[in-house]
Amino acid sequence: MIETPVITQNPQLQNDSTPLLTREGQGGGSVAIVILNWNGSQMLRRFLPSVLANTPRELARVIVADNASTDDSLNVLAAEFAEIEVIRLDCNYGFADGYNQALRRVGEGYDYYLLLNSDVETPAGWLQPMLDYMEAHPDVAACQPKLRAEHTRTHFEYAGAAGGYLDALGYPYCRGRIFETVEEDRGQYDSVADVFWATGAALLIRAQLFWEVGGLDGRFFAHQEEIDLCWRLRARGHRIVCVPQAVVYHVGGGTLPKENPRKTFLNFRNNLLLLYKNLPERRLRRVFFIRFWLDALASLLFLMKGEARSFKAVWQARREFRRIKADFTADRRANLAATTLDPIPEQSLPSLLVAYHLRARKTFAQL
Repeated sequence: MIETPVITQNPQLQNDSTPLLTREGQGGGSVAIVILNWNGSQMLRRFLPSVLANTPRELARVIVADNASTDDSLNVLAAEFAEIEVIRLDCNYGFADGYNQALRRVGEGYDYYLLLNSDVETPAGWLQPMLDYMEAHPDVAACQPKLRAEHTRTHFEYAGAAGGYLDALGYPYCRGRIFETVEEDRGQYDSVADVFWATGAALLIRAQLFWEVGGLDGRFFAHQEEIDLCWRLRARGHRIVCVPQAVVYHVGGGTLPKENPRKTFLNFRNNLLLLYKNLPERRLRRVFFIRFWLDALASLLFLMKGEARSFKAVWQARREFRRIKADFTADRRANLAATTLDPIPEQSLPSLLVAYHLRARKTFAQL
């Protein structure tokens, strides 16, 4: 059985913005780097030192928001990272609303937020190229660095690689990663590029725009919430880019491994939600018709591989989507009313499945 996450109130409707931290006397520049932690004490020990060592205090302030961990995370932070400011959330809000809750509490006055996963290693000079690009290009709402895999450092990392895209049917892919094919980084994507979405593993975003479009949708709980956020920004005419001159190393899958059926549930449900929230009316019915059959095929493939729980998760995700769909209707209307860019250039690929499986185009450059 797949545990259905608690559906939290839409961030647009929450108004508790009382800051728990203030900038007075704390130093730090125009960036608030917020690391959301849940039961990740070992990740904090392993990767937080690189963030502290390689983030100049005049540029940014590092904050850890704890999502009601039940391990020794808070003790580790107090004993080993006493200089770090900590926001203690009262329950596990998930990735999406956990960040909303934390960012409301960091205080005002920041130009940028940087959402950083706890399993990311940041080498020297990782922040400056992104910040320089954002400062020079006011039409850019958000950006990401190039993500390499921490365990295979010559290759891109699955969760974001060198910037994310979405095909016409809602399947996400990246420069450097298509489905399970992850490319070696040979410098082939070292140019700054406009993308559809920037990874939530290391997302630099203008603070004002984050709140103007409603923040992350807490009802997603986790997975694809950054795609939904970037879609709202992109549809309003703001650019999203990857700045590959900035590089970080990401473990990925630290909370839920990819074969976990709960992750399957969240990915399939949230993908339908982001399509329903953002896809223009003239394409929605056709896309949903095709996706029903493609999701059915995906469930059968799980079953053929002996993954019965993932087979069930696909159908549970579709049932849950139907159950809560009406809760997102107002958001859909608001998003479509605010849309100024349609179609979005970075969503021009008709079908990633056809390109990958039938035409054997396994790399981004081949698409």
